[in-house]
Amino acid sequence: MKKYDFRKIEKTWQDVWAKTGIYRAQDFSKKPKFYPLVEFPYPSGAGLHVGHVRSYTAMDVLARKRRMEGQNVLYPIGWDAFGLPTENYAVKTGIHPAKVTRQNSDTFRRQLKRMGFSFDWSREVNTTDPEYYKWTQWIFLQLYKHGLAYKAKSTINWCPSCKIGLANEEVVASKCERCGAAVEEREKEQWMLRITKYADKLLKGLETVNFLPRIRSQQENWIGRSEGAEIQFPISNYQFPIPVFTTRPDTLFGATYMVLSPEHPLIEKLKDRIKNLGEVKRYIQRAKGKTEAERIENREKTGVELRGIKAINPANGKKTPIFVADYVLSGYGTGAIMAVPAHDERDYEFARKFKLPIRQVIAPYFSNTEGKDAIRSDKKTVHRHTAYVLLRHSTRDKYLCLDWEKFGWHSGIIGGIDPGEDPVQAAKREILEETGYRHVRFVRYVGGEQHNHFFATHKDENRYAFGTGMLFELTDEKKAPVELEHTKNHQPVWIEAGRMESWLNLASFQYIWQVLKSNQECFTGNGVAINSGKFNGLNSEEAKWQITTAVGGKKTAKYHLRDWIFSRQRYWGEPIPMIYCEQCAKKPKVLILHGLGGNSRENWLPWAKREL
Repeated sequence: MKKYDFRKIEKTWQDVWAKTGIYRAQDFSKKPKFYPLVEFPYPSGAGLHVGHVRSYTAMDVLARKRRMEGQNVLYPIGWDAFGLPTENYAVKTGIHPAKVTRQNSDTFRRQLKRMGFSFDWSREVNTTDPEYYKWTQWIFLQLYKHGLAYKAKSTINWCPSCKIGLANEEVVASKCERCGAAVEEREKEQWMLRITKYADKLLKGLETVNFLPRIRSQQENWIGRSEGAEIQFPISNYQFPIPVFTTRPDTLFGATYMVLSPEHPLIEKLKDRIKNLGEVKRYIQRAKGKTEAERIENREKTGVELRGIKAINPANGKKTPIFVADYVLSGYGTGAIMAVPAHDERDYEFARKFKLPIRQVIAPYFSNTEGKDAIRSDKKTVHRHTAYVLLRHSTRDKYLCLDWEKFGWHSGIIGGIDPGEDPVQAAKREILEETGYRHVRFVRYVGGEQHNHFFATHKDENRYAFGTGMLFELTDEKKAPVELEHTKNHQPVWIEAGRMESWLNLASFQYIWQVLKSNQECFTGNGVAINSGKFNGLNSEEAKWQITTAVGGKKTAKYHLRDWIFSRQRYWGEPIPMIYCEQCAKKPKVLILHGLGGNSRENWLPWAKREL
């Protein structure tokens, strides 16, 4: 078999393709249009890498298939040549970015043509060409005129050595990817594009696009719409309140402290009243040394109380301490949170570390709506204060449970709390009555208050039971006689810890076991309002908006999506066609730059033609 001479054969046909223009898209054609697009490469290296070949080959297959199906295919190529990668390469090699771009794009072009990709080379673009970027400048000016481009202060990753803002991807282990200097957070004035104005439109559009479910979910999470309330927290003897956005206004009565982000402007305004200002400033400086990703991912909660000032909880009028902590970010919500440790995991961890109050205001609610235990409309409902008990053996990894074989229930020990009886006393009495064990030790409460609504078959009545889970430990196995009355419906059984999760089938005890197993006491779900004054008994959704209205809050929506920082490049980027002119008037005015050509920053000012 003759050896395949790819150099000769492929070059021959590539020349034919170039001469005949077989891959050119046709202008004014009546054929169905198809526009496949790959990410244009950054010509910041000496040549392409295998990742380019991989992605371009896949799209090339599709482009060729559509041409064979009779479609008018526009498969363009070009060079995304502005940006930090090219500037970094120029710094590294000492070659001007314009020359680097020209040399590297020539190499890239030669490599792509040798691989035979079916690009339409007649439409090749280069983002550093003034004939190209004058249109990106034109687009920017239209955005500015319509209020979609604006300047604002924003917290960014800052490299003090390179003196430039960095994208999250350019920060590696808290250091600048280029020079290795420690990255810090700084507040800088930036040009921004108001993409958040289109957040709802973007979400709505996801309903009609043919994305894979995983990709659609990623897009929805990126936009991250959160519906909640904005609530004002007054500060003692101070004119201005702290605005807080929360998705859980139903938990307002449980807010026991507040947290400001290290960048919050209120800290500077209140500096004369903060008694430990030096400590606060030192903490803020340390926080600036962390990237946003580190602040989000860091599990160890840190913070400093702003001593000398207190916020007022608008729901109950109680004074609450204010902390500065780096787990709150300035770019989300209002840069301040009401902390509800009983119902938020981050707040719970922080409260435990700083020994702050944890006040439960939402109780888990379990109701039976199906099967023989479903609530019956023809039966009365009896409210009952209840003890939910798990009894652990002191030497064996087992728990004493009740097997209600007749009713199909598997539970811990459960019983009513009589008037004048505290939960621990009631639990000890129930353990003795149900199992005969005399000597038990109370260990702790588990999971807080919970509510259960069901039909009690053995009592022929609906029950609304509310109470607290408790963990006890058996200290010895001495037992007293047990009356038949207490055991006719169930039998006590010892269950190994490893079987508890699958064995327990009552929602109340499944919840208690999960809390015990995870050692996570805060309840983050929806339920019934408790310890919330006149709002007690409302479900979470009702309580949200009734409490919001009662404290003068307003219903609003926030987004994880943030406006796009557009001015990150230092030198090698399309010139933003705006300047601030100090000499034009008494106050600085924005000028639009016209006739831009080339990349020389020194020649910008003469092109300023008129004031906007």
